[in-house]
Amino acid sequence: MKEGIHPNYRDVLFVDLSNGFKFVTRSCAPTKETGTADDGRELPLFKLDTSSESHPFYTGTQKSVDNMGGRVERFRNRFGKK
Repeated sequence: MKEGIHPNYRDVLFVDLSNGFKFVTRSCAPTKETGTADDGRELPLFKLDTSSESHPFYTGTQKSVDNMGGRVERFRNRFGKK
């Protein structure tokens, strides 16, 4: 392989800031900080706002618009095509 043209692909610690969930995976994500993984390794740290552990779709807390007290049905009745 040519030197100097490939991104720095390495193990990176990702931390979900909303709940503290941590996971390690390989990535080219640019980082300036380091963090300690659960196994004690010091790894580059990438902070996330949301992950599969906190996203409403994956946690099952997502609300359907159709089930919100009949608001959608009232809107359709009021402004629907006549």
